[in-house]
Amino acid sequence: MTASTLSNSMHEKLLAQAQQVCQKKGARFTKTREQVFLLLAKHEGAIGAYDLLAELKELDQAAKPATIYRALDFLSKQGFVHKIESINAFVMCHHFGDCNHPVQLLICDECGHVEEIQSNNFDLALRSMADASGFTISHQIVEAHGHCSVCQ
Repeated sequence: MTASTLSNSMHEKLLAQAQQVCQKKGARFTKTREQVFLLLAKHEGAIGAYDLLAELKELDQAAKPATIYRALDFLSKQGFVHKIESINAFVMCHHFGDCNHPVQLLICDECGHVEEIQSNNFDLALRSMADASGFTISHQIVEAHGHCSVCQ
């Protein structure tokens, strides 16, 4: 089995998991949403919406910016992807389907690698500080920029 075949097999498994999540939630996973999901799954790191649109146009010449943004909005709401506000890009969620978990991202400013981490201690500290201020956190994405181990 080649690396490409193995990779495609992994992407198909992710897609099957996403389809199950959507079925359980009663969410409509259209062909376009599936295509965008697979395009994102094939990327190691973050990718911008217009770069995704260019790739989607290879599969569907009629795709427009609204097409990609609607698909990304859906995927985000399902917990499959995270939007990285600071670089205006999207990345697959490593714990997808659980869209309520706190998100902490380590973003390499050199190579663009994005690593999702999950620290319960960090989450507890942030929630404690928010509670002390009378603030209720409804959604959390923390972005930390720096250099990954490869780029240091």
